[in-house]
Amino acid sequence: MIPIRSPAEIDCIRAACTIVHSVQIALEAAVAPGVSTQRLDELAEATIRDQGGIPAFKGYHGFPASICASVNAEAVHGFPRAEPLRDGDVVCVDVGVKLDGWFGDGAFTIGVGHLTEEVRQLLATTRAALDGGIDAAVAGRRLTDISHAVELAAIAGGASVIREYGGHGIGRDLHEDPHILNYGPAGRGPRLKVGHVLAIEPILSLGSPDVEVAADGWTTITTDGSLAAHFEHTVAVTAAGPSILTLPAGQPAVGAPV
Repeated sequence: MIPIRSPAEIDCIRAACTIVHSVQIALEAAVAPGVSTQRLDELAEATIRDQGGIPAFKGYHGFPASICASVNAEAVHGFPRAEPLRDGDVVCVDVGVKLDGWFGDGAFTIGVGHLTEEVRQLLATTRAALDGGIDAAVAGRRLTDISHAVELAAIAGGASVIREYGGHGIGRDLHEDPHILNYGPAGRGPRLKVGHVLAIEPILSLGSPDVEVAADGWTTITTDGSLAAHFEHTVAVTAAGPSILTLPAGQPAVGAPV
């Protein structure tokens, strides 16, 4: 069953998501050649705790860090490392925050230094897939309308959907019902209702959609070594349409199309 949250509960989730956004802004500014993802993780944890939050990922099923930092062919769940980022790298940062018992979750992908046109297209396509999924998160529509919108944007941009992972509900727990596929036909699954809160997160690659999990048990890598990208927002279904909780009013989006 998909929980239905009251406006007051959504405001609590929004507060956690506001911290997520502040972390994203800080990390986007810090990403550069020579900076390690370990340093990004340290900055993320400090930013979260300075605002009274708790890093939601750290210790989650044994995950060792405050962010997932996935570089190049790493699609999701990468461990932060001491190795410095290099010019031309692509890094995805996924961050979760717990605040007063409520969770927020968001991800963005950014290029490091100079990027090829192919990489720019991947980032723009993945962002467009996120936007399409959000636009479909409307009361009265079906859950898989989100899935279908994500897949259509991926196909239009020439990218592959990594099917092993998808979006999810969020609120009192980091991962709640429903699981949201990033592919498939529209018009299926439960109807969306006012009060549903969803983390919508397309994960795409430039090449094969196939992935494998590394020896650390977490880091997920494209089998053909192709670059991957990942964007995510926490979104509330409201009577006025989808409300992006991880994008506070008047604030800039992170990882915007380039």
